[in-house]
Amino acid sequence: MPDLAGRVANEFEARVREHEDGWLSPLAVRSYDTRGRAREEEEECRLRTPFQRDRDRIVHAKAFRRLKHKTQVFIDPKGDHYRTRLTHTLETAGISRTVARALRLNEDLTEAIALGHDLGHPPFGHTGEEALDRVLEQRFGQRFRHNEQSLRVVEVLERDGRGLNLTEEVRDGILNHSG
Repeated sequence: MPDLAGRVANEFEARVREHEDGWLSPLAVRSYDTRGRAREEEEECRLRTPFQRDRDRIVHAKAFRRLKHKTQVFIDPKGDHYRTRLTHTLETAGISRTVARALRLNEDLTEAIALGHDLGHPPFGHTGEEALDRVLEQRFGQRFRHNEQSLRVVEVLERDGRGLNLTEEVRDGILNHSG
């Protein structure tokens, strides 16, 4: 049975590589040509690409589940039509995949970045971010940027301080998603 599992995994990787070589733009990052992770993995999942594994780690993170309690835009809606960070993040991931597909970029990488881009955002949208930034600046001479906090969440805060050990490409995308 281990031989069958190994053959299936090898065929999966070969099919992904062949598909990416035939489909992706020359500018796109290939799933198996990453710059690596901060820490070496004990064992890579051979039935998911590194970016698919990153996506799954983000979706299963505590910070991702907490997005459902954070407002996207602080308004006074009627009924149950609150905009949350979770709905914003899921919409962003869908749009990102569509744009990546149109540009022939790596959809899995794009989706992982989109799902992780706001993990460090405070409640009350950008108004909350601006208020927190003002307080930190006045009291401690430091700035608050949600993209930097999002990176801190995935690198340090998740998994009791061990972080998610995401690929360099996903971490870079989370940090630089604001420009």
